[in-house]
Amino acid sequence: MRDKPRILHTETLVETRLFRIEQLDLRFANGVETRYERLVGARGAVLIVPLLDDDTVLLIREYAAGTDRYELGLPKGRIEDGEEVLAAANREIMEEVGYGAGHLQQLATLSMAPGYVGHLTYVVLARNLYPQKNDGDEPEEIEVVPWPLSRLHELLQQDDLTEARSIAALFLTREHLNHE
Repeated sequence: MRDKPRILHTETLVETRLFRIEQLDLRFANGVETRYERLVGARGAVLIVPLLDDDTVLLIREYAAGTDRYELGLPKGRIEDGEEVLAAANREIMEEVGYGAGHLQQLATLSMAPGYVGHLTYVVLARNLYPQKNDGDEPEEIEVVPWPLSRLHELLQQDDLTEARSIAALFLTREHLNHE
């Protein structure tokens, strides 16, 4: 395995409520020095696959500012300071789908564009659901859409299901359930 490049200097270029853009001056093991930029997020996020039963996943449809439309996907949210991954997952599904989980299991950790985005998403399987609605920070009620995992091929044909993390998590879940 190669040695990681040495960080010579880090500078914050822009900081917002959610993100920070940093400039990194690096020196690689071969002596080459270069400059990178990266987007640094908070502690990361959880993406939850809430299973109502062994075949029914609870999806949500909510407004996505990045695409300026309503998107279908899995419930998700950032991990608050001092919060554990599974606690964050349970909090998010209580806020977004109106259920808590009796059993939570982390299935995977996903990155998005790791060349310049330092953000990790923890995929959590939620089972043994029970009704529990908590207030969240959403500006409007989120639509909950139950969908059979056995019809995943039809779900992939939906025009409003485009988020790669949700699609990957659904496949990971199906694979996990098939090996139980």
